[in-house]
Amino acid sequence: MTKAKWGSLGLSVLVLVVLVVWMATGQVKVASKEVPEPEPAPENELTSVQVETLEARLYEPGVLLQGQLEPWHSVALSAQVAGTVESLAADLGERVSAGQALLTLSDDGRSAMVARWQARVRMLEADLAAARRLQTENFASRSDLLALESQLAEARAELTAAQLAVRNLQPEAPFDGIINRKEVDVGSLVQVGSPLFELVRIDRLKATGQVPQQSAGSVEPGQPVRLDLLDGSRMHGVVSFVASAADPETRSFAVEVVVENPDRKRVAGGSVSLRIALPEVKATFISPAYLSLGDAGRPGVKYVNERNQVVFQNVRLLSVSTEGAWVEGLPDEIRLITRGSGFVSAGEEVIPVDTAGNRG
Repeated sequence: MTKAKWGSLGLSVLVLVVLVVWMATGQVKVASKEVPEPEPAPENELTSVQVETLEARLYEPGVLLQGQLEPWHSVALSAQVAGTVESLAADLGERVSAGQALLTLSDDGRSAMVARWQARVRMLEADLAAARRLQTENFASRSDLLALESQLAEARAELTAAQLAVRNLQPEAPFDGIINRKEVDVGSLVQVGSPLFELVRIDRLKATGQVPQQSAGSVEPGQPVRLDLLDGSRMHGVVSFVASAADPETRSFAVEVVVENPDRKRVAGGSVSLRIALPEVKATFISPAYLSLGDAGRPGVKYVNERNQVVFQNVRLLSVSTEGAWVEGLPDEIRLITRGSGFVSAGEEVIPVDTAGNRG
């Protein structure tokens, strides 16, 4: 044999030996006609959310309004008769009492007119008495008696008018108050209707405002009111009046508040913020960041119930500020979702983790 032939023979023997050894070890794989069973898919992992336990508390909601403070009484006194101012009994800023004379006008013959009509009345009363006696004896006619009665009634009316004119020579304060404006001085000539003084009462004030129609049903006389003034001071009052019909232009209801001002602070005529207290309700205080809108566009929050399921609950906003929001409509105690609410849906089971890192 040639050397080449011996090489081919040796290679064939080597391949044969390797094949025998491989078959002897049983490492022959046979294709299976059966489809292998799929491996079970891993179970879905629950989403973790951060929660904070909150409890409802008693809260006194309120209706916030912008209003104005006014004097409890304010009147512009004017002259009822013409004349010249002879003297002044009150000056600007002075406190006066009800019934106190404020000035004196010139008489201009009015007292003499009173005396004249008084005499006329006395004469006619005497004539009428005599006529009645004569009538009983048939010496006076019925028509003469009626004529005297008519003249007496006319004279009495004139006397009353003359006496009123004399009283109007000294205009009086209709209530306890302060002279806020003076329009005349000694020597001023006034006519009927000429302004004399403005008198205000400020030991009690009246705050006025407009209640929106959605809140009008919850405001009633007797409810306490807090008033915040522009200078930072605070006063308190009570609702005294709520209009029964809305203003046709603003669709809001007028409200008046009685405010005691024993120190006579100079606040009448200024702006004021009103907070009308409503009956207490159970409410929860939360951060406004946790509020979201439901499908109907109403505000609500997401929390985790006792079965660790997400619940979306609509709420009613009682008040909102930068510090937080008071809401009504939640259970007395909830686990509010504070982180991760955007990744879970109502009804979904979650893993609640409280703010301390403990799973619920």
